[in-house]
Amino acid sequence: MDRITAARVFVSIAERGSMIAAADALDMSRAMVTRYLAEMEEWAGARLLQRSTRRLSLTDAGDVTLARCRRMLEVADDMAVAAGDEADVPQGLLRITCSQSLAQAEVASAVGAYLKRYPRTAVDLQMNNRAVNLIEERIDLALRVTNTLEPNLIARQLGNCDSVVCAAPSYLKERGTPQQPQDLAGHNCLTYTYFGKSLWQFTRGQDGAALSVPVSGNLSANEDLILLKAAEQGAGIALQPLYSAAPLIADGRLVALLPGYTPQRMGIYGIYTSRQHMPPALRTMLDLLLNWFDGKKPLKI
Repeated sequence: MDRITAARVFVSIAERGSMIAAADALDMSRAMVTRYLAEMEEWAGARLLQRSTRRLSLTDAGDVTLARCRRMLEVADDMAVAAGDEADVPQGLLRITCSQSLAQAEVASAVGAYLKRYPRTAVDLQMNNRAVNLIEERIDLALRVTNTLEPNLIARQLGNCDSVVCAAPSYLKERGTPQQPQDLAGHNCLTYTYFGKSLWQFTRGQDGAALSVPVSGNLSANEDLILLKAAEQGAGIALQPLYSAAPLIADGRLVALLPGYTPQRMGIYGIYTSRQHMPPALRTMLDLLLNWFDGKKPLKI
C-alpha cells in the first residue's frame, strides 16, 4: 500500500477524531480508511488508536507516529511543489483490470489511443471478471459492467452496456424460437456466473413494463465470451453484451431474439480507491474512457 496515503489517512483521523469524518474529508470510502489504518498499525508494530463507543484517542505509540507522519507529509508536499509542472504530466504505470470481452471489444483500442497520446505512461491490462481488491492486488482502475455496485466503492460511470438475447440458427431449428421471455423457461439458457445466472430481466417495448424471467441451462461460465462461443455452436440461448454479439448477428452466425423486449441495460464503471490526490495518469485515463464510450455510436442489430 501507499505509505504516504496511509500517513495522510492516519493524520486526518487523528485531527478529526473520527474515521467517518476522515473518510468524508479525504473523499475516500470508509472501508478504505479502515484498511489504511490497519496497514499503518502493522507498519508501526503497535496499536495507534484507542477505540470507544464515543470517540477515538491516540495511544502513546499513536502520538509518536502522528508526529512522524506529519513530518513525512511535509517532505512529500515539498517534493510535489519542487516537481512543478512535471507533477501534472501523465506518466508511470497504470494497472487496469476488466473482463476479456470488454477488453477485446473496447478497452484495448482505448488503451492504445491513450498510450499514443501520453507516451510517458504504460499500462498493465489484466483480464479478470471477479470483483478484485484494488489495494491488495495493486490495481489502479477496475472496469466493471454491472448495476449492483457495493456502497463503499468509489466509482465513475463511463458508459452503458446494452445486451441481446441470441442463439444460433441450428439451435432454433431444433428447439424452436421463443416469442416472449416466458418461453425461455423451455429452453437451454447459457448463463453468466456473475450476472443473471437464474433471472433475466427485460422491459416490454409497448408499455415499458418490467419482466423478470427465471432461466436455467447446462452451461454456466464466468466469461461471457465462452457463452458466446457455445451459443454460436448451437449449445443454447445466451444473453450477451451487444458489443460482443453484434458482429456474429450481422453475419448470420447468431440470431437476435425477442425483438419486442429489451434486456436490462448495464452500466460500465471505473472503480478506484480515492479521488484525493489522484495521479494524473489515472485521471486522464478516466477522462479518455468517458469520452471514448460517450463517442461510440449505438450498435444496431
